Amino acid sequence: MSLKIRLFLLLSAATGLVWLSAVLWIDYSTRGEVEKVLDARLREAATMVSSLIADRRIDVTADAPRQLSVPAATGAGYNRQLSCQIWSLDGGLLGQSEGAPAARLTTATQSGFSQEVVDGELWRVYTTVNTELGVRVMVGDAVAVRGRLVRDVMTGFAIPAAVILPLLAALIWLSVGRGLKPLDRLAEGLRERAPQDLSPLPAGPAPREIRPVRRALNRLFAEVEAVRATERDFVAFAAHELKTPMAGLRMQAQIARIAEDDDTRRHALLTIGQSVDRTDRLVRQLLDLATVERHGTSAAPVDLAALIADACRDLGQMAAQKRVRVEVFGETAGTTRTTRYLLHAALRNLLENAIAASPEGGTVDVSVEQTPDRLSITIRDQGPGIAPDQLDRVTERFYRPADAPQGGSGLGLAIVASAVNRLNGRLDLPAAAGSGQTVRIHFPQ
Repeated sequence: MSLKIRLFLLLSAATGLVWLSAVLWIDYSTRGEVEKVLDARLREAATMVSSLIADRRIDVTADAPRQLSVPAATGAGYNRQLSCQIWSLDGGLLGQSEGAPAARLTTATQSGFSQEVVDGELWRVYTTVNTELGVRVMVGDAVAVRGRLVRDVMTGFAIPAAVILPLLAALIWLSVGRGLKPLDRLAEGLRERAPQDLSPLPAGPAPREIRPVRRALNRLFAEVEAVRATERDFVAFAAHELKTPMAGLRMQAQIARIAEDDDTRRHALLTIGQSVDRTDRLVRQLLDLATVERHGTSAAPVDLAALIADACRDLGQMAAQKRVRVEVFGETAGTTRTTRYLLHAALRNLLENAIAASPEGGTVDVSVEQTPDRLSITIRDQGPGIAPDQLDRVTERFYRPADAPQGGSGLGLAIVASAVNRLNGRLDLPAAAGSGQTVRIHFPQ
């Protein structure tokens, strides 16, 4: 359902509810006012008849009851609206108005209002007692006539409403369409954009509700453009990093093929092996980075000691070649709830960097500290450390300091930073104090 139709239905329903409430209120208030006005007329009519009898303008001394000339409204549809009867206090009928029912209007004997069913019809009657003259005057009207009067009033209100409501619905439809014009213009502008156009939306006057949407879209365009730029740089750097070892492989293969002595051939094959290792590490880290950035983050219990042992075992050959020892200290027992793959990727790349930076025969220390709400892992090597002016850039992809060990790709700390960020953790790279570099990663338990 479109937003325009949704708003139209909501506004129409709200308007209809207001009109229905108004109709009910008018019906209620009209009935109350009609009752008060007609009751006042009954009282006035009864008082007037009693006064006429007192002034002897109506003669009630005759022996037989007779028709009395009592004023009564006789409009179209409201004939016999008022009826009057005069009874003696001993129960004899002295007279009545033309059209009054033959039966007694009410059995009430005291002055005041009462309701009585007469000839199968409900009547509202006002009685006044004149003890000096010994008469009881009753003036009443049919309740059905009152109800018809209220219905006629409501009909007079409903007919204009029936004409106005469709016009009001059309006005609501046009108003909603006009109010949504800025949104339509925004949508039209987005439809006309080329897919590669990520420039900000033009600034200009816009309704207050549209401005946050425009800002959000501009922010999205900027983020998408940054991602595209990162991907372009990533592809360019990856192609460059792969091109270098591939060119070296081709050259060394040619040397090995045409070499006339064994030493030259062995050196070429050794260089080929090193290039293959470098290419293998680069491809593996590229895959690790891609996997880390799209891997899920669902947490599960992880055996921390087993995880650290797996990471050390993966790098056992590399550590053995450099005769580097990896020593683990701290609280490794028990389990922690985390995403195993992401934590393993971060730990493995930190250990790989530490082993690569350590001198032959050196030591890499892994320290683990656990609290009820945090897990901290500290890795310290005995290498030259990272220069303070380069700490802000070492987590960039393919960034390699000038004094970095040979064979690196500049992706290790980028993988660590991405994995730690996806685990809602924090990566600390304090400036090296003396020899060696310390790296800490913190995760919520």
